[in-house]
Amino acid sequence: MHSTGRDSGHPGGRPDRGAPRAFPADGPLVGRRVDLDRIDLFLDGVPRRGGPLLLLGEPGVGKTALLAAAASRAEDRGMHVLAVVGAEYRAGVSHGGLGQLVEAVARAGSSSVPADVLGVAAGSGRSRGASSESEAVADAVADLLGRLARDRPTLLVVDDVHWLDPASARVFGGVARRLAGRGVGMLCAGRDGSEGCFELGGLPVHDVVPLSDAASEDLLGQRFPALAPRVRGRLMAAAQGNPLALLELPVALSGPQRSAAAALPERLPLGRRLQAAFASRVTGLPAATRYLLLLAALDGTGDLHVLRRATAGRIALKSLDPAERAQLIRVDEPSGLTFRHPLTRSAVVELSTSSERRSAHRALAQAWQEAPERQAWYLAQAAEAPDEEVAVLLERAAAVLARRGDGPAAVAALLRAAELTPPGPERARRLAEVAYTGANITGDMRDVPRLLHDARHMASAAGPPAMATAVAGAAYLLNGSGDIDTAHRLLCDAIALRPEPGDPADPADPADPADTTLTEALHTLLLVCFFGGRPELWPAFDTALAAYPVPPHLLTTTRATFADPARATPSHLTELDTSIARLPQESDPLHIVRVATAAAYVDRLDRCAEGLHRVVAGGRRGEHVTPAIEALFLLGNQAWLTGQWTEMGRLALEGLDLCERYRYPMLAWVGRYLLACTAAARGDHRATRELTDRMQQWAGPRRASTVRVYAAHARTLSALGQGDFETAYREATLITRPGTLARYAPHALWTLMDLVDAAVRTGRHRQARDHADAARNAGLHALSPRLAMLVHASAALAAADDDRHPGFQEALAVPGNERWPFDLARIHLYQGERLRRGGARAEAGPHLTAAAELFHRLGAAPWAARTNQELRACGIPAPAGPRAGTAVLTPQQREIAHLAAAGLTNKRIAERLSLSPRTVSTHLYQLFPKIGVTSRAGLRDALERLDRQSRSSSPPDALPDARPDAPPDAPPHGQGDYVG
Repeated sequence: MHSTGRDSGHPGGRPDRGAPRAFPADGPLVGRRVDLDRIDLFLDGVPRRGGPLLLLGEPGVGKTALLAAAASRAEDRGMHVLAVVGAEYRAGVSHGGLGQLVEAVARAGSSSVPADVLGVAAGSGRSRGASSESEAVADAVADLLGRLARDRPTLLVVDDVHWLDPASARVFGGVARRLAGRGVGMLCAGRDGSEGCFELGGLPVHDVVPLSDAASEDLLGQRFPALAPRVRGRLMAAAQGNPLALLELPVALSGPQRSAAAALPERLPLGRRLQAAFASRVTGLPAATRYLLLLAALDGTGDLHVLRRATAGRIALKSLDPAERAQLIRVDEPSGLTFRHPLTRSAVVELSTSSERRSAHRALAQAWQEAPERQAWYLAQAAEAPDEEVAVLLERAAAVLARRGDGPAAVAALLRAAELTPPGPERARRLAEVAYTGANITGDMRDVPRLLHDARHMASAAGPPAMATAVAGAAYLLNGSGDIDTAHRLLCDAIALRPEPGDPADPADPADPADTTLTEALHTLLLVCFFGGRPELWPAFDTALAAYPVPPHLLTTTRATFADPARATPSHLTELDTSIARLPQESDPLHIVRVATAAAYVDRLDRCAEGLHRVVAGGRRGEHVTPAIEALFLLGNQAWLTGQWTEMGRLALEGLDLCERYRYPMLAWVGRYLLACTAAARGDHRATRELTDRMQQWAGPRRASTVRVYAAHARTLSALGQGDFETAYREATLITRPGTLARYAPHALWTLMDLVDAAVRTGRHRQARDHADAARNAGLHALSPRLAMLVHASAALAAADDDRHPGFQEALAVPGNERWPFDLARIHLYQGERLRRGGARAEAGPHLTAAAELFHRLGAAPWAARTNQELRACGIPAPAGPRAGTAVLTPQQREIAHLAAAGLTNKRIAERLSLSPRTVSTHLYQLFPKIGVTSRAGLRDALERLDRQSRSSSPPDALPDARPDAPPDAPPHGQGDYVG
């Protein structure tokens, strides 16, 4: 290697411009502030004390990069820098490392290398025995370095000490213990557990640990800015903070794979440098050890009993000892076997041959006979040709995995089953199943078009293959482009050609493919009809459902309570309650979401919350993204109705972030609907208008009438808050005509009191009475306590000439009415208004005060203002609400705002501030309205404005309501401006 010197301009002389740097640096280091601080501290002590420091870490963790940074810093301090590098291919050259040092000293301009050292380095020294020779040479080298340091401080940098030849390693180990007080520092780097002949005992050690998640994301963002988020996440999980892996794994991927346009391979290719780093210690292991490691790598459970069964006792587990001594694995009898780094596991597999892998998979299939789904996977991996028997086993295993919530594993199993199926209708059906599972469970939409193309190419003109392809295509159209009519036509045509279904399969057993496909077709068709929101779409669904000898219970229940709850019967509610009661034992995320969907309009979401939170947790782990999106919005819907509006905003924004990342525009409108309703209730009418305008523009050409209903509901609330009752009436009657509860219009239940209020305020008393009567006659009060409140209150509202109608008191007497504070506050307000206008001001006061407190707590500003006006009319002072124009950010909110303005994602902000990403999202949701912005793009200007106001000590401009839970204006692109 070489050295560099510094002469004038630094203490001791001028720099030698002709010498190259010892370790050329490759740009600034990311995430190494702690390590660099430790190196600076060490370098600062070299002139006074000298001595050694050893950097230890796993392969590829960045030790060489730190040595390069240390050499550069040392040169900037005016030090001599001498460099030696151990290399595996030179490890057999005696005193090769010492020879590098001699050459470096010579380049440093010193001609006083002791003859003994020169002779030993050249291989001509007198042999006095290894030990005595090493000690003598170490003394001589230490003296040499000390003399060099009299000119200026000197740093000896030794990389890869584990690859030094044994003789040099002993010398350098002796030198490290002789440098104290000589003005010489020795900075070494080596791998954990692989120090070779270099003695570590007694040397100060600094552990170089993997990068944090935030630093890993920074590094990938700088070097590979075009990586898709899901690809970045997969690479970060594989690299585990290893910088070399972060830089090398993307290089081995194709352009489409980096952008997520093509699927990533099951096992990421390592590339040459990673193979060199992680495979080198594997290749030297005994054959029995490598075979056990291959079994463990392919199995992934770490269960030692599996290894015993797979080898049938032919290989003792003590054969793992060499791998454990090399610190490749940890073995503990209770805990099992774990690889110290996931890329070591990849290296073990990559170094094996295809025949070795097939043999290992066959052995593992024997070891997992008691777990059919795992056994099927191993048999599939061992198969060399199409095998229908294995494909059937694998398809059954996929069904089990899907019910357990492991969507990616189910997709992998289905795809392998299709590969093992001969070309024809069965392969087409299985390919379509993969596409459907990707669209409806894993959120993996990118491969759906290709899979559907392949399935159509192989499918026959009729029968189950056409049905499966239609289901997958319709799910893709619904979740993707929102093409309602094409999805409806695809499904109806396929269902018309179906074979007669048999009895519904036992959920505990694998279902017959034809019946399962028809069930999924009907679930998909139900959603298509719901989002279409038009009565003419439903007859085809009802005809297909009626063809079942015994229709699946959940389908019939959902058809009643979700599609047309005004006509749900007590038996439907009983069946729904039974399904909800079973949710604690349910693991299938799709089933949990479907039960909760059936519960939404009849106010039973609170009893589904635990299951929905489990689904969300699985989605955050990447197991089933699509159900997680739906679960987030269902939980958000419950939070909206129960007045937890800040929580609602957080849930909606998280769901919208997933919709953006995984391209689910249809589902995104549910989240935006929730944001629009909250904005309307809080008086953020501009945000409501922006969101609902976008709903209308998107829904119109797609004939997605339910999205237009979402817009009408939010606009109704906004108009009521502004006192524009004519507009409120017009918007509410777009959902259902007054005096009727339209078929297939479930939102009519939620806008019942809105329509009656608007009708009364516009003098349409007959329409108000007709609508209240229709709700009572339909038995809505029997569906849920909340609906009972609305039915009673609507009846009282409609009786405009009756100041003391019992309906208000009946509504306020409903048990648990405090669970719905916005509805409760409105009923108190209506009762107080009626009493005040009838002259009973004393009786009105408590109702108006209760309403004002609830509205203020919720942040429902226009409703609070309306209530305060009534209180003043009664001669009662209005409670003091938050003052406008006093928006103040907490120090933490200000720091989050500045980081978000600088472009950091929520995850990176959370890492930097030791918060959770959800906490960051909540803070952003709270601070946006405080500073009057609707997107991250406006943060920088708003913060500068606040800083100017602070410096001038003048009051800030009038800003939106400064309540800590006030909502932001909705950004033009939904979630994207709120979450990172």
